[in-house]
Amino acid sequence: MNWQAVSFDWNQVRAFLATAEEGSFSGAARALGSTQPTVGRQVSGLEESLGVTLFERTVRGPMLTEAGQDLLAHAQAMGEAATLVSVVASGKSQEVTGQVTVTSSDLMAATVLPPIFLELQKTAPGIRIEIVASSEFSNLSQREADIAIRHVRPEQPDLIARHLGDFRANFYAASAYLEKAGRPRTLQELAEHRFVGTSNVERMVEVLQARGIPVRLESFVAYTGSGAAMWEMTRAGLGICLVPDMLGDGEPTVERAVPGVPSIEFPIWLVTHRELRTSRRIRVVYDALARGLKAIAPVAREG
Repeated sequence: MNWQAVSFDWNQVRAFLATAEEGSFSGAARALGSTQPTVGRQVSGLEESLGVTLFERTVRGPMLTEAGQDLLAHAQAMGEAATLVSVVASGKSQEVTGQVTVTSSDLMAATVLPPIFLELQKTAPGIRIEIVASSEFSNLSQREADIAIRHVRPEQPDLIARHLGDFRANFYAASAYLEKAGRPRTLQELAEHRFVGTSNVERMVEVLQARGIPVRLESFVAYTGSGAAMWEMTRAGLGICLVPDMLGDGEPTVERAVPGVPSIEFPIWLVTHRELRTSRRIRVVYDALARGLKAIAPVAREG
């Protein structure tokens, strides 16, 4: 490698990359945990060391120049390589202490994970768990999370996944709602009721219609990006929702909207980055989640 050709500071490249991706010096400062003047100086320093102008300073904020556009892809590649260095280094850690980030849906985070992490604390009290409760997929390769619980198998080659089993879900409603609105006896009658759903309500309509339930978009009187909020609205009597059987059957104030309707199965995948499996603290959390989730997945199959 020609070390004499490397005439810039990595921190300056980080500042440039963050500014380009965040769209402003202030946004880059927040992303980097720095200050706006510091980011501005680092970008100016990079421009000076390279002898090019990377941003036009405008009233709307910094705008990439042609030279900045040319450099951006290379800076992104450097960022990905730097992230991989952190991933590998983290994977070599053998300490059963420190933070492990787990991402799952907020409904699972609120109802399924607490007892699993309670058991984990008894055996590994030095581990701190950060839970990213979101329906969005975190990028494990970019260290947005160490472990993910997903309902679909990942396709990225640098990830490893274990199929723990299949959860079951069905339609549930508050008993008070059904007493007032009437208890449907068939799927056709079910479709005439009010529903509560997730933000992607159009997709939910497609899924239900494919299962012979002729719901309409107008059937959903409320929808939210939060599964926990959806469940609370259902418990309050707003309408019918689709939730895991283990949750619905365990709540005394709700009941199955149409008894006898077969439950819908959905898979549970436990996912982590391949390098992170060599980290003891992440392996401890991974194994605890595998045991806990597999124990409550009614259709357990190895994958």
